Amino acid sequence: MTTKNIALVAGGFTGEYEVSLNSAENIAASLDASKYKVYTILINRDRWFYELESDRFDIDKNDFSLILNGNKIKFDFAFITVHGTPGEDGKLQGYFDMLGIPYNTCDATTSAITMNKAYTKAIVEGIHGLHTARSMQLFKNEEVHNMASVVSVLKFPLFIKPNNGGSSVGMSKVHNIAGLHDAFERAFKEDHQILVEEFIKGREFSIGIARLDGHITVLPATEIISKKEFFDYEAKYTPGASEEITPADIPAAKNAEIGEIVTEIYLRLNCKGMVRVDFILLEGTNDFYFIEVNTTPGQSAASLVPQQVRAAGMDLGEFYGKLIEGAM
Repeated sequence: MTTKNIALVAGGFTGEYEVSLNSAENIAASLDASKYKVYTILINRDRWFYELESDRFDIDKNDFSLILNGNKIKFDFAFITVHGTPGEDGKLQGYFDMLGIPYNTCDATTSAITMNKAYTKAIVEGIHGLHTARSMQLFKNEEVHNMASVVSVLKFPLFIKPNNGGSSVGMSKVHNIAGLHDAFERAFKEDHQILVEEFIKGREFSIGIARLDGHITVLPATEIISKKEFFDYEAKYTPGASEEITPADIPAAKNAEIGEIVTEIYLRLNCKGMVRVDFILLEGTNDFYFIEVNTTPGQSAASLVPQQVRAAGMDLGEFYGKLIEGAM
């Protein structure tokens, strides 16, 4: 059996560069070495390269190839694990489509749309059993982002977040009009569009979905109990700032309903490979409130999807292998 050359694409242009490297390390360690020859390709704004014993070898972007010891290496597959731009927003996907190199994530269109929280909510609206928080989308250079319009339409407390943010950076929870100005500024620093959303009180969850062996597989959900007021960047990446329970304690009937809703989200957004859906079960009614979908979820050993794969009794290397085979 010939081994396949896998370009494990990591890094990116955002503050999540290091997180992406941790994801890549875990994927590389998990993949079956007898089937896959893995090359971790790091990309940043200045350079795309492969590192070998502190030497750096540049990627030829014309055909996404690499020259090592005089040999030209071409890749059978790109495993994208870049969080944020350009790996989560469709840019790399479009590039690989043009070169005819298969990859593990959603396509360029879905990747681009799902990076925009407001557009995503508009598409999933109307799925049976799915609710979304009332919200407004504001643009930087418009007069519309005056406080009066927000206050007249939405009820406090409010979440203010960058519309295209990958990882909860620039997010605020605001309890009254006095806090809006600073929250807008913080969010507009990250993006020229922001989303102002009513706060949904309830239990927060995250659930992975993947197409494996041709079938959509819903992984066991994780409940996130944040010690902070909400699950922001710090809570996400600071050890001990949140407690994660996998599998979550959810009654069987509710679990089945959640599985149907997230499968419908996956289909309606035309997702491919593995994605993660974040949601809240409303206090009192347990109604499903959609937060967002993440098309390149973190894959470090402690990340949510690897936890869920293990909880489902699957081998992580086998899981990644199925994503590769399924996309090829």
